[in-house]
Amino acid sequence: MTPSDGYLLDNQQNEAGRRFDAFAALFDPTTFRHLEDLGVGPGRRCWEVGAGGTSVVSWLAERVGPAGQVVATDIDTSRLTPAARPPVEVRVHDVGAEEPPGEGFDLVHARLVLVHVPDRERALRSVIKSLRPGGRLLIEDADPALQPLICPDEHGPEQRLANRLRHGFRKLLADRGADLSYGRKLPRLLREAGLRGVEADAYFPVTSPACTALEAATVRQIRDRLVAAGLATDAEIDQHLADVEAGSMDLVTAPMISAWGRKE
Repeated sequence: MTPSDGYLLDNQQNEAGRRFDAFAALFDPTTFRHLEDLGVGPGRRCWEVGAGGTSVVSWLAERVGPAGQVVATDIDTSRLTPAARPPVEVRVHDVGAEEPPGEGFDLVHARLVLVHVPDRERALRSVIKSLRPGGRLLIEDADPALQPLICPDEHGPEQRLANRLRHGFRKLLADRGADLSYGRKLPRLLREAGLRGVEADAYFPVTSPACTALEAATVRQIRDRLVAAGLATDAEIDQHLADVEAGSMDLVTAPMISAWGRKE
């Protein structure tokens, strides 16, 4: 899979940086809490899968210190350059098509990655293979089918338009192989893969400035594809972006489900 033909929201597009900033504001506190609970500390070796931006990579680097290692991979590493210094090693890597970039990791983490990978089964096998015995895996992925609306409180024309555009976005994702109900499957998949002590929880932002920023950046990034697919007109997209800018709608994100376990 290349950034242009497989992944709808590739890192090279202009709005990608705004999306990464919104994801960090929304989800970093949850991710960091889980990573702390899993025992990330000095000297640990970690693999950050599909890193995209630098927020989690930088947090891991600070925790593992100079005696540790953080391998940060993505199919497009252009936005990881600021973090590419010891103990961080940046590599171009496709988790759904290539062997892992090493073995014996103490911790592997992937956030909002596997849901987009066509060969998710291979990707999951790869990250588990890379762990040492006793190593920990944390997978965090969205479940857009669990809550398919961007405006659950659909009380006016602005909300109805927003939800229709969100339906179009979900169709574009599904057409590219995304599993829109992947998040809920994670606990079962980790158990079936042989991990022990599997647990999971979910985080569901309902309204915040980061939700608004994420929606605006996402719609701008995919507007040409929405129009080309006949899912929306330019006028509808302009109206929706104006509605988002007005700040009168409660915009949500899909629930992010975090699941973790230990390799035997």
